[in-house]
Amino acid sequence: MRLFELLLFLSNIGLFALTVLLKKGRRRVPVFAASGIAAVILVIHATVEGYRVQLFSLYFITIIFLAISGYSYFKKSGFPKIPRFMLGSAYTAIVIMLVGTAGLMYAFPVFKLPELTGEFKVGTQTFHFVDTQREEIFDKSREGKRELMVQVWYPAQAGSGKRASFIPDTRILSYMAANYGLPGFTFQHLKYVSSHAYSEAEISSAQTSYPLILANPGNGSSRFLHTSQAENLASHGYIVAVIDHTYNTLATEFPDGRITTSTTDDLFSSDHDYQTERGIRDKLGKVLTDDVSFTLDQFKLIQSGQIPSRLKGRMDLGHVGVFGHSIGGATAYDASYDPRIAVGIDLDGGLYRLRERESLRKPVLFINSESYSEKLKRVMDNQVYTDAELNHMGSTREWEDQVTEDKKLELERMREAVDEGGQAIYIENTEHLNFTDVQFISPIFKMLGITGKTAPKRANSVINAYMLDFFDMYLKNQGGTLMKGPDSRFPEVKFVNSL
Repeated sequence: MRLFELLLFLSNIGLFALTVLLKKGRRRVPVFAASGIAAVILVIHATVEGYRVQLFSLYFITIIFLAISGYSYFKKSGFPKIPRFMLGSAYTAIVIMLVGTAGLMYAFPVFKLPELTGEFKVGTQTFHFVDTQREEIFDKSREGKRELMVQVWYPAQAGSGKRASFIPDTRILSYMAANYGLPGFTFQHLKYVSSHAYSEAEISSAQTSYPLILANPGNGSSRFLHTSQAENLASHGYIVAVIDHTYNTLATEFPDGRITTSTTDDLFSSDHDYQTERGIRDKLGKVLTDDVSFTLDQFKLIQSGQIPSRLKGRMDLGHVGVFGHSIGGATAYDASYDPRIAVGIDLDGGLYRLRERESLRKPVLFINSESYSEKLKRVMDNQVYTDAELNHMGSTREWEDQVTEDKKLELERMREAVDEGGQAIYIENTEHLNFTDVQFISPIFKMLGITGKTAPKRANSVINAYMLDFFDMYLKNQGGTLMKGPDSRFPEVKFVNSL
């Protein structure tokens, strides 16, 4: 909660208390003075912090109190006597508005991203890439080439540039609200959330080069929802590029003002059998994997100076990692077949294209939610769903049997990656969206079970610690302590030893 919006809320409570508690003849001056103070706070709030929809009731109360108390103060005669039931109704309405506002302020806070744990300041830059070799197959008009927006976070010179917003473009917030079935204005306050990164800052001269990490959001997600992870890795000396996979994101804005939204969900249908659905997911997965390969090609051009950037010559392309969440985690695994990529991290993502490829002989770190880990454990323990469980899931035994067969192959691939130096862990009391910055947006998500019981900042710090330790071990030849086994600093992290 921001300072002046908190002060505005408290001043409105004070105004109401003065109005109710003071006798009619003694309230004229105190209420007018308090109304003036509240009005000044409102002006400062709107100017410095910016207004937001969730506080409109406060704005209304402040203005009404100022108008009524001002009239009473300067006229000195006051208003005619108001019937008690009308006055009671007005007081009740004010109480309802104050309580409702308090609820909205709690549910939709202008939050602060977790502090960075590394020694570097962070800069950010966004690129627009066009793959002239690939047709765009997810655009319903089927016209044009595959285009991507890629945002990069990197170690920066101290205090250089202007702080970047958490949201790359505020217009995409209405699409985010639509994803949750909410009115378009619901998340507009997120435009006031600041990142720790400086726009277009000079890259730090502390090192001659920095390892590159490519990152992939999940289905219906966005690059900005991995800001805290990207910033933290950059603060430890990595260049991190998060790819907005066009038409698989909630919304992506391009430099010419176009906004694309998610169309890939339309590929799937309840009328499909399991084999068809799996084939569609594999086809989608191949596009996402090809996005990573293409993006890596573009960074080679940036490195050589063929694409202008401050990053020219500053990337260590001999040490490249990849991570992602959900289907983006599967993309990280699948992209790791590229010989230019050394290691990958899969954040709670089931794998795809398992039958199209041979085994991956590279280290991969799998960090799963407790919920997904329980699903995998059922497969490991050969547990069969009961009829009641299938009815509750809205699934069939035939479907789940095929899912189980795929999960068995997935577990085998996980075991192979662990044998190559990777690791498989899960975090207690986490859910799927604890691996994104969605967990910071509203505590209501935790109440609804969208995120787990673990506090968002704690979940974020645990995930960041294990990601950093793994990348340090393979891309910097240091660290690796957390990969050896349970650590008393992170009791919620459980190692999967039965693969």
